[in-house]
Amino acid sequence: SINLLERKTLVITGVKKIENFDNLHFLLETTMGFLIIKGENLELIKLDTLAGNVTIKGVINSFEYILENTKKNKEESIIGRLFR
Repeated sequence: SINLLERKTLVITGVKKIENFDNLHFLLETTMGFLIIKGENLELIKLDTLAGNVTIKGVINSFEYILENTKKNKEESIIGRLFR
């Protein structure tokens, strides 16, 4: 689940792993796929690895799930066009 409070605090459950993060973005692996969070002055407030809970504080501008199949299909279509 994702709970956004006043665009300043984001609480996420079901997090498997934090792949990468800085003050502008977070890349999380969740049970539902990869999740990108974009914002300003982002910081990791709480990480509970056993329960899979993450709390992020800052100005949250967007969050988006990335599907692995969609990414793979786009790469294949570009390569397919190059070799036609």
